[in-house]
Amino acid sequence: MEIEYKKLEIEDLSCLTELIKLYEEVFEMEDFTLPAAQYLQSLLEKETVIFYAAIINNKVVGGLTAHILPSTYFPSSEVYIYDLAVETEFQRKGIGRQLINSLKEYCASLRLKEVFVQADLEDQHALDFYQATGGIAESVVHFSYKLK
Repeated sequence: MEIEYKKLEIEDLSCLTELIKLYEEVFEMEDFTLPAAQYLQSLLEKETVIFYAAIINNKVVGGLTAHILPSTYFPSSEVYIYDLAVETEFQRKGIGRQLINSLKEYCASLRLKEVFVQADLEDQHALDFYQATGGIAESVVHFSYKLK
């Protein structure tokens, strides 16, 4: 099984569309509406948004979305992994690990300071995965503010 790991570029709208549909499936998102192609294209054009896809036989089977966040405390940026998913039948084959490694290599080439990710305490699979890939757990509480 040959897997291509690809950082999505401006011309990769179809791959991004497949990736978003994969997120919908893996995250079991109900009543989800795919954003318009124009909006997804605008994300691909942003230098602060990073997408990676794992592709087998021209099909996206995994991927991640990350955001570059400039720091006010040092002259560099940090990178937040917002989403990471691998199609169920391809999980536990090293694809998620390689997606993280690809992102880390890319961020290191830009001399960015750190990559971080959040996981729900109830999601033991995610907690185990991030620990197994070298992530260091921190005790924090995440607060959200819903806007009308």
